[in-house]
Amino acid sequence: MQRNGLRLLHETPVRLRFRLPLLVDPLVDFSWLETWLESLRGVEAVRINRHAASVIFDYDGRTATRSAILARLQGLRRRRIPSGEADPTPATEVAPLIGSLALLVTLPFLPWSTRRLLTFLNISGTLFRGLDTLIHRGIKMEVLDAMAIGLSAGRGEHFTANVTDLLMQLGGYLEHRTERQSDRMLRRLLRPEPGLAWVERGGVLVQVPDDQIQMEERVEVGPGERIPVDGLVLEGTALVNQANITGEPVPVRKEVMDRVIAGTVIEDGRLRIEARHVGDETTTARIARFIGESLHRGSDTQRMADRLADQRVYLTLGTGGLVYALTRDQRRLASVFLVDYSCALKLGTPLAFRSGIYRAASAGILLKGGEAIEHLAEIDTVVFDKTGTLTHSDLEVSDVVVLDSERWSRSRLLAVTASIEEHASHPIAEAIVRKAREEKLNHIDHGEVDYLVAHGMTCPVNGDRLLIGSRHFLEEHHDVRFDGFEATIAALQNEGKTLLYVGTQDEAIGLIALRDTLREDTPAVLAGLRHRGVRHLVMLTGDHRRRADALALELGIDEVFAEQVPEDKARVLEQLRAEGRRVAFVGDGVNDGPALAAADVGIAMSRGTELARATADVVLLEDRLGLLLDAVDISKRTMAMVSTNYRAAIGINTGVMIGAALGWLSPVATAVLHNGTTVGLLVRALRGLDSREPLRSPSAVPPGWNTPRY
Repeated sequence: MQRNGLRLLHETPVRLRFRLPLLVDPLVDFSWLETWLESLRGVEAVRINRHAASVIFDYDGRTATRSAILARLQGLRRRRIPSGEADPTPATEVAPLIGSLALLVTLPFLPWSTRRLLTFLNISGTLFRGLDTLIHRGIKMEVLDAMAIGLSAGRGEHFTANVTDLLMQLGGYLEHRTERQSDRMLRRLLRPEPGLAWVERGGVLVQVPDDQIQMEERVEVGPGERIPVDGLVLEGTALVNQANITGEPVPVRKEVMDRVIAGTVIEDGRLRIEARHVGDETTTARIARFIGESLHRGSDTQRMADRLADQRVYLTLGTGGLVYALTRDQRRLASVFLVDYSCALKLGTPLAFRSGIYRAASAGILLKGGEAIEHLAEIDTVVFDKTGTLTHSDLEVSDVVVLDSERWSRSRLLAVTASIEEHASHPIAEAIVRKAREEKLNHIDHGEVDYLVAHGMTCPVNGDRLLIGSRHFLEEHHDVRFDGFEATIAALQNEGKTLLYVGTQDEAIGLIALRDTLREDTPAVLAGLRHRGVRHLVMLTGDHRRRADALALELGIDEVFAEQVPEDKARVLEQLRAEGRRVAFVGDGVNDGPALAAADVGIAMSRGTELARATADVVLLEDRLGLLLDAVDISKRTMAMVSTNYRAAIGINTGVMIGAALGWLSPVATAVLHNGTTVGLLVRALRGLDSREPLRSPSAVPPGWNTPRY
């Protein structure tokens, strides 16, 4: 096991530890590498120690998983790993903290000269950062930190200088650790699930991991299998479920020269596909890159916090200069300079956002950065796409229409259709069979079913030959006409229903209409949104006006836009925003992409298309509309925490500054109070959002501070 210098160092039944020399390269994107290694089926966690050049796998203990881990590591080359910024390991970050703490413990027992030397060595990093910042960026937080610590050390306040430096290091460590953990967790939430695919190689079909398929290779996919590549159909016919890509509840017929998309599933039939997009070019890989980029989006609130923090650097310097000019007291000057507003402001705000993102992810919600939290907390209008959001994508039978009432009853038509359709596996068949079972109808004996994929089926029943399928199938293949029932057909279609046509060899005998079902929690979610300050509820749909109005009346929706195409949906969103509304849009289909992008905050359902999930600012990771209320609650609590932390930082530090300026507080007391406040606020943010914490609007915030309007 010497390829790439790979060596197994330690093994237990569920853990493997390897030495991998290429890990010493500091420019390796370790976050990407961990996620890529964890994508193996059966791997539960991966930890990389760059300085030890080791990687640890926690896995399910299966021999197949162990072999897959070995194969992946043995085939790993540095050129395959993206480069990233050098990322310090936990050991290198903790070591300075331990060193500073040890120095503080031993400081009282050391000679004065030794204390001074060790103190300046300990704080040298802070002093050099301050000097570098002053030269290249001007007067910023780092300059003030260096001046405060340098003054204390210069005056012989070694304990104060070291305590201040330690608390600053601790704040930075907590911030970086939380950021890395939340980034890693969020990437894992949407990492693609690995799979196997049948690929033609050397004239025979072989099963390989789907991430090893090459361009222009031929892939064979059967019933129930996921299509692993974007490609072109070369042979076969199949019904393909594209719900997770396009949001369509009904499978789509695919045949020779049709294009198929990775991630869709074959319901029935078999396809031979030529791979056109593989690996990093597939839809899933592109979305994973998008998610990674979104983690680093800033927010207006965070940018405002940075600006206010920088402004207060000048306030502290100006106050210190005034105090020294009036008193000539270096002790007071050092005390004032140790009051640093910027630590709590610059560190507390991003940590509060990270905490909100983490809590949301734990609840099954992906919030893509602080800007998503900020905008979601401010919404006063929510626009819903109907299908897949207010309703399920699953179908239900709404009407059983008998066209020949002399020979056929409603129950007989439904029973015989269900008896034949139970041999199929597509959603329409499942809905019809489910309806017959609900009505406790008996199974009708019939002959052998002939099934034409993506068209329909025929079957002998009691001397008749029953035909079931699309209108095209019955009229064009079997010359059974439905021209005399256009009014009935049009009425059902105008209500947005899907129709299944039923006939015999001689005549049309019935129609079965299906529609998507209303989510059980939809009324409660709409009421909950109103309770949380949403004043305007809107529904967008491509359905007919009458059906849309009926559903809106049932749900108490304020405004309806029916018969909308994707471009119209985006224009509606822009119109609402032009009216001064803060708009959230909830959708799930590929045709919702323009609307998701046009809204202040776009929200995608868990079963939504890959494109919808990529475009959205918020993704509900479970198929529950009620998660929308949790997302709003978490966003409002996060913004309330940001505002509360701001007021606490300003109020406490202002009090400390007054005490320092008046000579009431020594430099030691000032450092402890200021840094204690900063760490306390950071710890509050790191603890996350207490679910019992009431939602309340901040009563007073600084001018220009971006806060939610509750």
